[in-house]
Amino acid sequence: MRYGADTANLCRMPIVRIEHAVPNFEKWKQAFDKDPVDRKGSGVRRYQIFRAHDDPNYVMIDLEFDSQSKAEEFQRTMERLWIGAGKAVMQNPKSRIADRVEAIDL
Repeated sequence: MRYGADTANLCRMPIVRIEHAVPNFEKWKQAFDKDPVDRKGSGVRRYQIFRAHDDPNYVMIDLEFDSQSKAEEFQRTMERLWIGAGKAVMQNPKSRIADRVEAIDL
C-alpha cells in the first residue's frame, strides 16, 4: 500500500497505541479477548498486538479508528478500565494517539 499526495486523506487514520507489562501473557490475552470495552462498538476498525522480543510479557496494541474523536473517547474508556478491573492483568499501562502519515508496502 502506498499513499501519495493525492491520497493524503486516506492516510490519516488515528491510532491508539497502548503499551504495558503483563504478569502472564496468556491470562492477559484471555481478558483482552473477552473485549470488556466493546472494541467494534467503540469505533475500532482494526487492531494489532505485538510482543517485545526481549520481554514476552510486554505488549503493545495498535487500534485504528476513523476519527480523532472516537480514538480520544476510546482512550478515556481504557483509562477507566486500567484503574479498575484491568489492574489484575496489566501493569503500568500507557497510551497515546498518533496519526499514520505514511504506509508503504515494499
